[in-house]
Amino acid sequence: MNAAVRFLNPETMFLPPGYTQVVEATGPARIVHIAGQMGIDRDGRMPADFRAQAVQVFENLRDALAAVGGSFEHIVKLNNYLLDNAHLPVLREIRTKYLNGDAPPASTTLQVSGFARHGAFLEIEAVAVLPPAKRATASRARSRTSPPRPAPQKRR
Repeated sequence: MNAAVRFLNPETMFLPPGYTQVVEATGPARIVHIAGQMGIDRDGRMPADFRAQAVQVFENLRDALAAVGGSFEHIVKLNNYLLDNAHLPVLREIRTKYLNGDAPPASTTLQVSGFARHGAFLEIEAVAVLPPAKRATASRARSRTSPPRPAPQKRR
């Protein structure tokens, strides 16, 4: 990776379990923001239990990262939203199976009152830092770019 990424837990701060207090990225890089992922599979189905939804969330994150040539090692920040904090131990268990335990991303976890999709127990969004792209390659991913902005019109 061309970008230098440092995962830091300053001695003056609490040493957290399963996440890092500070992540610094420098150098040429691509910053990728991944929208909040729920436990919804490709066909729009969502399991009825927390554990299965959490596994699907991380599978969705894996697919999103792969679409830009990344993997879990590139994640520098996670925002976790839970319907019930009682599920936090299960989330931590599943998360450790996917993330780098030696350099876990910075992380925030919030309990929320609900989600846009009925039956969801969690949603996770991510930020990843990847090396600069070499060349655009054909991908199965559906992508779009912003259309060019129209030139400002002169006032008469």
